[in-house]
Amino acid sequence: MKIILATLNAKYIHTSLAIRLLKAYSQHEFSDIHLAEYTIKDPVMNMVSDLFQRRPDVIGFSCYIWNIEETIKLIAILKKVMPEVTIVLGGPEVSYEPLYWMKREPGIDFIVNGDGEETFHHLLQELRDDRKFHFVYGVAYRKGEELIVNPPRPKSDLNTLPTPHRFPDDLPDLSKRIVYFETSRGCPFNCQFCLSSIEVGVRYYDIERVKSDLLYLIDNGAKIIKFLDRTFNINRNYAMEMFQFLIDNHRGCVFQFEITADIMRPEVLDFLAENAPPGIFRFEIGVQSTNDETNELVKRRQNFAKLSRTVMKIKASGNIDQHLDLIAGLPQEDYATFRKTFNDVFAMEPEELQLGFLKMLRGTGLRTQAAKYEYTYMEHAPYEILSSHVMPFGDIIRLKRLEDVLEKYWNSHRLDHSVKYLIRHVFPSPFDFFQEFGDYWEERGWQKIGHQLEDLFTRLHDFLTERGTPSMEIITGLMKLDYFLGHKYKPRKIWWEPTLGKSQWASWLKEIAANPEILSTGLAGARSGINERELQKYAVLELLPFPLAEVLTSISGLRADESMITAETGAQATVPGEEGLSTLPSAQANISTLVADARAGESTLLIVLYQQEESGKPHYYAMPVSEGERERGAYS
Repeated sequence: MKIILATLNAKYIHTSLAIRLLKAYSQHEFSDIHLAEYTIKDPVMNMVSDLFQRRPDVIGFSCYIWNIEETIKLIAILKKVMPEVTIVLGGPEVSYEPLYWMKREPGIDFIVNGDGEETFHHLLQELRDDRKFHFVYGVAYRKGEELIVNPPRPKSDLNTLPTPHRFPDDLPDLSKRIVYFETSRGCPFNCQFCLSSIEVGVRYYDIERVKSDLLYLIDNGAKIIKFLDRTFNINRNYAMEMFQFLIDNHRGCVFQFEITADIMRPEVLDFLAENAPPGIFRFEIGVQSTNDETNELVKRRQNFAKLSRTVMKIKASGNIDQHLDLIAGLPQEDYATFRKTFNDVFAMEPEELQLGFLKMLRGTGLRTQAAKYEYTYMEHAPYEILSSHVMPFGDIIRLKRLEDVLEKYWNSHRLDHSVKYLIRHVFPSPFDFFQEFGDYWEERGWQKIGHQLEDLFTRLHDFLTERGTPSMEIITGLMKLDYFLGHKYKPRKIWWEPTLGKSQWASWLKEIAANPEILSTGLAGARSGINERELQKYAVLELLPFPLAEVLTSISGLRADESMITAETGAQATVPGEEGLSTLPSAQANISTLVADARAGESTLLIVLYQQEESGKPHYYAMPVSEGERERGAYS
């Protein structure tokens, strides 16, 4: 009996843990078992052709909210060209309403509910032998025209499951794809919008086995390992031991975790701040809403004050990136209260803020209460809401525009300095900036066309200019800085008219080559052989008509609850990225003074050097220039 375990991943870089778990459990008895991973973007006939040529007897599909519709289309065609093949579905998307899926698609022969390893293995045995499917707990199946759902199977003892991480066929691509990993199953919380709330309790793998698998993956070149545990830090001792192990053995691999921030113990935070190497850990934190009434209605226990302290303390350490999640459309969360939620969370300026929209997932408590809150939502996956008792469709559409601009201008990190300036000094709140720009983006029809890097800058500049935004000389200067820093190599073109003429540019290069210490003593020491020819090849120069150091001071530091963080940690914020500027305080600068300084002729010569570091990141220097020096075009 030839068996293929298949799934449609969201992207090529993703991998499926589920089908590997099933293969690992069954391969000792069913040796002719193979994996087939596609993506939701693959043409359906390409997938049909591939599976047809493999001639399987059984195909098992792992189904999720992001792939179920494409999987159903694939099954319908497969059954026409391979009517004899047995189709088995499993995964969270089909586990909670198996009868619905079997009625919708006649090509589905079986559905495995819940933990799949033991159930799928037992089903394969019955398919091979006596076909007594009523003995297979945890499966739904067809008996003639009748649909039958068997009683559930008890939860698996995780330590009886073979490792899914040691298939030789996976080794060549380990460094190119994300490895998904679990140390536990289940969630201790009961959030009514989440499937994880359905399973009560948390089960763990033996920690020594976990360490052994992780070491195997790291030794064989894994670059990104994403932990699927719903709350990685729920068991403090387990999490601490794992953090220490990964710190000791990471070898450049990056690890992503979902954590619950308001239960993170101070000693864990202190340990991470002192010991975690920069860049190897990434935390995903679900905030969802800061509205107390909303959280109570969805049975979500959350202390936002504690969550904020955790996020800001991690941010102050500077060694862990944080991804925070919000959900628009939860009960009692209207447009105005969501604006507050967004601003509450954005005040912490996480490295990434994901704005999602409530999905009425099959099996969740909130879906059963949809009528209570007057929800309308998509009939098919992803089941996104269209409106609620307090959030009409028009508000959903506006927030979609905000989400689009948030992704392009904050999460992409293309314009970090520019956006920070805008949300701190120009717009009433971060929400107002992203919303107003998102509305403008759609009014101009830009959502219908693509964009290149420079388009992000020119479109923002058009928006700000058209609305009559003050301090445009400062904003434009910061946008130039961000544009230069967004390139690995010296850019071939710029989107603005250069401020330096050719003779001025050549004069500055000559002066810098002769006296690199005018920029930085570090540059002078490290680049003793610097010359004009190298600068012409690797450097860009731009004259900014304001004191850059003071502007960067005004957007540096920890914006949310600064006094609390500095009091607890003694941290003092610095402006990252440029050398030659002293440590800067985090206090806000007076912008009217900065504008006045700019008009009075205080300027900055910005020098960006490319291809000088192994990391490939450009390095920039900012040198104050007096009005006389600016006119003369050289330092004296």
